[in-house]
Amino acid sequence: MASSSAAFTKAVQESRQLTAKPTNDELLQLYALYKQGSQDPAIEKAPNPGAFDLKGKAKKGAWQKLVDADVTPEQAQERYVQLVEKLKAAYGFDEAKELEAVGE
Repeated sequence: MASSSAAFTKAVQESRQLTAKPTNDELLQLYALYKQGSQDPAIEKAPNPGAFDLKGKAKKGAWQKLVDADVTPEQAQERYVQLVEKLKAAYGFDEAKELEAVGE
């Protein structure tokens, strides 16, 4: 597991406090950057989605694109923080919002 910067850890929490849901493409970006940034587990050790798990295939495909582009965990964390800041501006942010449970 890659060590997380304080800004990354804060952005992960803030991503769950947006006042509106981002688009599916933005959610895929968030997922891929989070997985590459946290390396928990590394993509080689992550289970492959089932044959009919289209959502799982899209998520792993987005993550694989980052790996193929040689994005380091540190770069992924920085890009994640930047994306969350952009989403906060676009969708609103409520610091007092109760954190929602997020599934993998």
